[in-house]
Amino acid sequence: MADEIVYVNVDEGLKRVVNNTRLYVSLLNMFKANPNMGEIETHLGALDFEKAQAAAHTLKGIAANLSLSELFEKVRNLESQIKEKFVPAGALDAVKAVYNETLKKIDGVIAKYG
Repeated sequence: MADEIVYVNVDEGLKRVVNNTRLYVSLLNMFKANPNMGEIETHLGALDFEKAQAAAHTLKGIAANLSLSELFEKVRNLESQIKEKFVPAGALDAVKAVYNETLKKIDGVIAKYG
């Protein structure tokens, strides 16, 4: 299906770690404890765009490195909005929804490969 949302591109993620399944699962577990999504929310709430952008940039990079495709795209857009100091209503909630769905998909990957 061409329009399927890819939350975790396992094949691409494994290629990035030279097919080391144990390492990839370990990195996914570490991602689950990453505080950047909460930091984005906190800093945006305080209108600290510089810190919010830094947290978004970090989360975007981690998502790219782990091949968390949909999260990468959503955070990339959010980071651009933060940089412009204009985050439309609902934009953060949309990213949080993708983040939460990504966490669920990560749990499935960990269960399968861990």
